[in-house]
Amino acid sequence: MDLAIRDARQHLGKFLATTVGVGLLIAIVLIMNGIFRGNIADGLWLVDNTGADLWVVQRDRGGPFNESSRIPEDLRHSVQATPGVARADPFISYGVQRELAGEERQFTIVGYEVFGGMGGPDRITAGRPIRAAHYEVVANSKLGLAVGDTVRLGVHDYTVVGLTDQGVDSGGNPVLYMALPDAQEVLYRIDNRAREAQAARDRDRLAEEGYRGAEAERLLGLLGDSTSTISAVLVELAPAASPAQVEAHIEDWLYQSVYSTAEQRALLMEGRLKQMTATLELFRSLLISVAIVIIALLLYVLTLDKLRAIATLKLIGAGNWVIVRLTLEQSLAITVGSFAFAYALVLAIQDDFPRRLVLEPSDTATTFAILFVGGVLASLVGIRKALRTPPGAALAG
Repeated sequence: MDLAIRDARQHLGKFLATTVGVGLLIAIVLIMNGIFRGNIADGLWLVDNTGADLWVVQRDRGGPFNESSRIPEDLRHSVQATPGVARADPFISYGVQRELAGEERQFTIVGYEVFGGMGGPDRITAGRPIRAAHYEVVANSKLGLAVGDTVRLGVHDYTVVGLTDQGVDSGGNPVLYMALPDAQEVLYRIDNRAREAQAARDRDRLAEEGYRGAEAERLLGLLGDSTSTISAVLVELAPAASPAQVEAHIEDWLYQSVYSTAEQRALLMEGRLKQMTATLELFRSLLISVAIVIIALLLYVLTLDKLRAIATLKLIGAGNWVIVRLTLEQSLAITVGSFAFAYALVLAIQDDFPRRLVLEPSDTATTFAILFVGGVLASLVGIRKALRTPPGAALAG
């Protein structure tokens, strides 16, 4: 007869309530694991899915994701002429907060060369890719838009022609893809009233410097808002090209900073993602520790409830191993049962969770191993109390 199983059946409600309670705590640990990995996966998504071998950005900037980078669009032609470069495409990325589908949403606009350039949406789940030079967008489905919807950005309306279930920025915000000229216009071009006010200020400034009439109007056109700026040039290397030589040539001759994809990942991990990753790692460790402590306390309480039964077992001649096995098996049953309940719960809510959850098998296995060992160690608290219980306690009133 297995006393642990018999005791669990006799107090089934208490055993199930304990398992569910501990399971909810373990579910939070698993969710934190998923958020930790999801934060890294989201943070690096744009870097990993643009298809670029090298990133050319503004000199001495950690852009285009860690900080702002602004370089002239025509720089792409100089990069394209660099020995070892097979293709050079312009790229722009910036965060905005606008009203979409009736509510305020924060998202990132990505502008790319829609006719064969790098940096566009990786997978279209509804509709089609952008095929026109202007006024079409592909949106992440998390933005709540549908194919055919119209979005007002800047001074123009844009039609949603496609949806993707991928595409997030380093903060996990969804991405809206646009043709490069449209993305530049949304970022840099002001509306007509603001442009008129800016023109009036420029006329006054030119008048103060002695320019009037036709000459002032000619100069006024040069002072107008320009949209020919990008965040980076995405480089695809020729098959036999040396990345180090291409980087050195661009840095020396074009005076820009160049990063490989691995270096961009490192910049994000040591920059924008570092503090959040460290915070999530700390909370993950604390939650596992708290779960083990709570399991230990619950086992101690369950042992206290059985002290008279344990004393009776000792009184009729049961050995210490019987008592140890009873307590240890209950500890492991609660630990394993709670973990199974937690894992099933997290899988059920994974797709509907507000933030992306990435459940790495290695993280799940490590968490289970830590909790399993912790459950064994936690059982020592109850075992110690059980072994110190005198047989005479069974006869106490």
